[in-house]
Amino acid sequence: MKILNYKLQTVAILLLLSGATWAQNYNDSTLASVRQKDAVSRDASGSLQTLPAAEHAYRGDVYMSNRVFPNAREHYQKIIEIYPNETALMPKALFGVARSFMWEKQYALAVKNFQILTKDYLNTKEGREGLAFTGACLLRLNKPAEAAKIYEQYTVMFPAGERIESSYLNVTDALREAGKYDEATLWVDKIRQRFPNTATETNAVFARLRMELGRKKWSEALKSSDELRLLRYPKGVMTGIDEVGFLRGFALEKLGRKDEAIAAYLAVPDNLSSYYGAAGTERLQNLVKNSDVRGASLQQRQANVTAAALRAAADYPALFRDYLIKESTSRNIDPRFVLAIMKQESSFRANAKSAAAARGLLQMTVDTAVKYTVQANINRLQPEDLYQPSVNIALGSVYIAELQKEFPNLPEAVAASYNGGEDNAARWQKRADSKEPFIFAAEVGFAETKDYVFKVMANYRAYCELYTEDLRRK
Repeated sequence: MKILNYKLQTVAILLLLSGATWAQNYNDSTLASVRQKDAVSRDASGSLQTLPAAEHAYRGDVYMSNRVFPNAREHYQKIIEIYPNETALMPKALFGVARSFMWEKQYALAVKNFQILTKDYLNTKEGREGLAFTGACLLRLNKPAEAAKIYEQYTVMFPAGERIESSYLNVTDALREAGKYDEATLWVDKIRQRFPNTATETNAVFARLRMELGRKKWSEALKSSDELRLLRYPKGVMTGIDEVGFLRGFALEKLGRKDEAIAAYLAVPDNLSSYYGAAGTERLQNLVKNSDVRGASLQQRQANVTAAALRAAADYPALFRDYLIKESTSRNIDPRFVLAIMKQESSFRANAKSAAAARGLLQMTVDTAVKYTVQANINRLQPEDLYQPSVNIALGSVYIAELQKEFPNLPEAVAASYNGGEDNAARWQKRADSKEPFIFAAEVGFAETKDYVFKVMANYRAYCELYTEDLRRK
């Protein structure tokens, strides 16, 4: 019967692992069960005993989906060492080891293991994914020229690969980060020829606009923004009409064309959820005098946002005030910003758990939370502890405070780090080469993270409209 169960489980695992990503549906009870099984699957020295390959794959997957990476690697490594002829599981185990190192930001180790994967299994989906992730790791190791070569290799070897369009775009950004601007511009042209009338073409021109803004080439940036206004904006485009319109206004402002800049900013509508509308209103405050006929338009923009915040006040409660004030005061962070993140992360649900194994009000993952237990005065953290509001807020506040130290006076970068990782945010900040927060926001390279930044900043704006810094209603 036990052999039959393992055979059935093997079938289930193979079905589960039919893609390169690992399952995300293992709950806390499943994790606890696997931990108990592991406890009795060790010899006297504590070493993990050899189990059927499918069982190692299953347990590794449970750990991986809950971000318990060392334990996941322990099981994947068993497959690699004991079952090298399990061709259905080997590439997935190799990918799991490499990806776990990447999640832990051990990028050199990740590259080493991705290279083992791609050496023998390049023509599998895991191998193709491994090649793309090798480029991503090299970028994080500050090796953009090497990363560009890896991404170019992907475009040559896998012209119909799952990541073909992003690989073309990544070549452009990697060359830019390497300071090879002429080559990066040539790749924009290649992309436009290869993917005409698509989101990828629009993204390529947007990449060129960002590069020109980063290099302070205002005339060229103006031309690119005008060109972008004529392109299509299907699903998958990393920018929008409001962002392009605002950046066009900024280029005009830098060129000294004040009246045109004002007109461009005014053309970007402001409302409670509009990041670039808010940025436009802020720029207009420096350009438009109250006595100017356009001053009335500016005042109306501001009044409309305040009225909208008041109408939506019920959507912005100041929950968990005591915990927030305690932690925010000691960490020198704005509790309204913590609430802005909390609203976006969990909608204030203390028992929330995401597909990426983030838990609680501020959606902390175990691997991140354990880094801050000492600062938060928390002992022997267990995954389920993250569902406690006091624990979650304490750990999340320490994390936000650390991010704030890394990105002072740039809440957009703190939000981007919280969602997309501080190493990525640091790259985007370096690429932006500007103290202007809206230039940083334009550089955010993940669609999910960019949307997250906009939503968190909209939440923060609403909380600032409605509450004082000690979370009292205005």
